[in-house]
This record gives sequence, structure tokens and C-alpha cells, in this order.
Amino acid sequence: MLSRTVLPGGGNLKSAKDFSSRDHRRPCGYLFVNVLEWAQTAPIIIGGMDMSRMMRVDHFSIAFSGLSIFTAALIFALSSDFYKDEPHHLSDYLAILLFVLSGTLVLFSFWNLVMLFLGIEIVSISLYIMAGSRRFDIRSNEAGFKYFLMGSFASGVLLFGIALIYGASGSFELDKIAAYVSAGAVSPMFLIGTMLMTMALLFKVAAVPFHFWSPDVYEGSPSLVTATMATLVKVAFFAAFYRLMVNGLIGVHDYTGDILMIVAAATMIIGNLVALTQDNFKRLLAYSGISHAGYMLLAILSLQTNSSSALLFYGTAYVLATIGAFAVAIPVFSGMKYESISAFNGLGKKNPVMAAMLTMSMLSLAGIPPLAGFLGKYYIFSEAIKNGYIWLTVVAVVASIIGVYYYFKVILAMYTKDADEVAVKATPLYLVVMILCVVLSLVLGIYPGVFTQLI
Repeated sequence: MLSRTVLPGGGNLKSAKDFSSRDHRRPCGYLFVNVLEWAQTAPIIIGGMDMSRMMRVDHFSIAFSGLSIFTAALIFALSSDFYKDEPHHLSDYLAILLFVLSGTLVLFSFWNLVMLFLGIEIVSISLYIMAGSRRFDIRSNEAGFKYFLMGSFASGVLLFGIALIYGASGSFELDKIAAYVSAGAVSPMFLIGTMLMTMALLFKVAAVPFHFWSPDVYEGSPSLVTATMATLVKVAFFAAFYRLMVNGLIGVHDYTGDILMIVAAATMIIGNLVALTQDNFKRLLAYSGISHAGYMLLAILSLQTNSSSALLFYGTAYVLATIGAFAVAIPVFSGMKYESISAFNGLGKKNPVMAAMLTMSMLSLAGIPPLAGFLGKYYIFSEAIKNGYIWLTVVAVVASIIGVYYYFKVILAMYTKDADEVAVKATPLYLVVMILCVVLSLVLGIYPGVFTQLI
């Protein structure tokens, strides 16, 4: 396994004058912290808190960090052409995307609830800016404003929950919180704090009934920002949710489990049913993302077994399929000047390669073999069955069958509808991204063994 990892913020950096030294190899070494050295760091007490225990680097954090960095690299690759008409915004966007990436890396490694809150806020505030980044587009303004208002409220609920948990347990650290729960006699204040934190995280992952912001924000935001929210950010919030539940709150799983079961079932059913009626492609993917949030909640519920590998595999399959879909959709929207499903009419004749790539991405999202999306659902459903959630798995299977319909709406539009005369072309970089996503999805669907052993 990796013996070193990059930590946001620099870690063991030396003074600034080292960067101006002639030995350019020196500062590079300071950007890395050996995992063993980090784990064996002596306590650093500031304000009564041990700063050496704020984050923990383990197999879980390294695996998800690798996925996050890879996802960000794909989004970076799509950025230059997306902002070709406004190059003065490209550097701003890339800088904010780096903030998002840093926030996700914190979410994968947090061991203290303070770091969980900071990671979520780094990501969320960056997304508020990105969603409303097109000042003269009223839809973008609405998306940014709506996301800011509702996201700020959710952050307040999260912070209130953290405060109650700290008041009851006397610590922000996950292992000490878990020790408090295992000692018995959990106070009502702790349970209320747990419920508030769960509600806030369900909002962040767009689970029912906290999903109403998602379709409007996805539709109004610039398409590349929507792709970022649907992939990099969603997977990061789920990984943080899992880390919190399995390392800190597993002792109150009986208290949260029933609620999460109802939420997961409602999320899968409502997400798929409402997606059937959507004509806008980005709103369709928003409700698709809501339904996939329901599937990933099965991993959050399956804490009696180690479901982290299933969550990682599912998240990877979802990221590949969604970025592959947006790599096709963005050039189509640019050429057609609108974002409805009808924009793909006749794409199979106008650009067979792009149509084939989008078809494969839609099939992966639908869970059709031999693509990675099929095995992702298989692993998630298997973990749910092992943990006794048989009826919930049946609901998930039925919801998946319903979801096949709206994915095939896009495929049928490309191959059965008449094409217009508007040419649709993708730049070489976009072609590389969409082909890479589809090839990796096929490889993971056929040879999943190597990937599933990462955690």
C-alpha cells in the first residue's frame, strides 16, 4: 500500500526561504508526510485539543483520495474547452476546484468532528460560488442563491448536532465518541445531536426528503459545475458519512438504522419515479443522482460487515459513468444551445462515436452488465443482504428496473429520432475523457478483483 500521502495544507513544510533555495528537490520532500510518522506524532495540544489527532490516514482515506484526485483530473481536462469563450474565468474556476478537492481530501481523513465541519464548509462554500458563477444567467443566479440558503441552513444544523454530541461525550474525536457510546447510558442530548448530524448529511448527499435543492441547482449551474457536484462532491460526502457512522456512531446504529432505511427506500423510489417525467437532461441526471444516493445509503446501513469496498467500487462506477455522460453532453449542449433530451436526437447518425460513449455511460448508470455499474449494484446489494436488509434490497432492485426506462429515453433519442443539420463535435480532449471513462468502466466490470481489494 502507499507509504506516503499528500496532506492538504502542506503538513511538514519548512520555511518559505527553502522554496528559493538552489536545491529544488528539498521542498518536494516536505510536502509529504509518512503515514507511520503521522500516526506516531507526539500530542500537540492547542486550546485543549490534540492537533495530532485531527486527521487519520488509513487505507480508506488513501483509496478514496485516489478516486477524488482522479475525478478532479478528469474535470480539469474538461475545463479548458468549457471556458474557452471566457478564459479570464478559467483560472478562477480551477482555483476554486482545487479548494473543492482539498475539502474532499479532508473529508476522507477526518478523525475529529471539527475537521468534518471544516471539510464540508470548504467544499460547500466553493460550490456556492461555482453554482452562481455566471452573473448574467438568471438560472445560475437562482441556483447559487438557492444552494447557498439551503446549504447554510444544513450547515447550521450540522454544527448544532456536533455541539450536542460534544456536550454529551466530552470529545470531538471519533474513537472517544465511540467509547462513550459503548459505555452505555447514552444521553438524550447525544441522540438528538446524532439525528441533527444525520439530517445535515442527508441534505448534503441529496437524499429524500432533503433533495429538493438538487434538480434546480443541477439545472441552473454551468454544466461542468453540475458534473463536479454530481461526482466528486457526492462521493466525498458519502465517504464522510460512512466514516462518521462506522468509526464514531456505530454504537447508536439501532437508533439511526430505522430512519436511514425509510430514507433509503424513499430516495430510491422517488428518485427513479420522478426521473421518468424529466425532459431536461441535467434534471434527469439530478434525479438519477438522488436514486443513486439511495443505493449508496445501503452501504451506510451495512455496518455489521465492512462495506467500504462496495461503497468505493460503486462510487467509482458512478463517477466514470456520470463524467462520461457529461463529456458527451457538454459539446452537444454547446452545439444545440439547449439542454433537453431532444438535443441528442439523431446523435447516432451525426456523431456515432459520441453516441456510443453516451450509450455505454447510460447503460452503466442503469446497471447493465458487463459495465462497472452492474457490479457496483451487485456489491452494494450483497452487503445489504448480508446485514439482513432483504426487503430493502428488493425495493432497490425494483427501483433499478424502473430506472432503466429513463436512461433508455436518451439512448432512443440518439438512435430513433430524426437528426437536424446542426453539427456536433467534441474536441480531442473531450474524446479522450469519454473514451477513458467507458474503457475503465468496462475493465472494472470485467476484472473487478484488483480494485475491490484496495480497502
